[in-house]
Amino acid sequence: MATTGTRGNTRELVLDAALASFGTAGYDGTSLDDLAAGLGIRKQTILYHFVSKRRLLDSVVDRCAGELVTALERVLVESRTGGGTDWERVEAMVREVFRLALDQPVLLGLLREVSRPNSPGAVRVRIHLEPLMARARRWMEDEMAAGRMRRTDAQLLLLSAYSTVVGVATEIEVLRAAGVGPTLRPVVQRRGELLRFLRRSLDPAASL
Repeated sequence: MATTGTRGNTRELVLDAALASFGTAGYDGTSLDDLAAGLGIRKQTILYHFVSKRRLLDSVVDRCAGELVTALERVLVESRTGGGTDWERVEAMVREVFRLALDQPVLLGLLREVSRPNSPGAVRVRIHLEPLMARARRWMEDEMAAGRMRRTDAQLLLLSAYSTVVGVATEIEVLRAAGVGPTLRPVVQRRGELLRFLRRSLDPAASL
């Protein structure tokens, strides 16, 4: 009989494989039979841990969104205690998102997939991200009211930033379909573009 530790390791391996598949092939293109074959286990083993493919997707989204929220919360705490400027806090958060993307490129693919219309994971990821987005919006609006940030539509700005991150995944997939191997250049370029866009939009000292 498998030990608890072995069962835990199997669960994490399934999550890793599912993340890679959902982030590249999408939900409909992911097969539990193929995942099981690739891991050298039975399909019933996956169902023992996750009951269904939909529940597996939920678990993948929970883990990834949890990592993202934890990372951003850490940046917020460090920026508050470190005495940085408002712009430095914004920049630190953007860099943290893209650091995660560089460390785990499949996260971008998952974000792209759950952002598609009628995606089965859309509601799940929104549940995780909405509280953090709401906090970010309120903070930006408070800073704008105090004159420390340029006045703009905070909600629209956050959505534009999110769209940029998701767009990186789409660009990488287009390049892959054209036979161009994976490259970090699009990620680095888009990070720079997003930082410049946000600075022009938010930093009162930046020129328009």
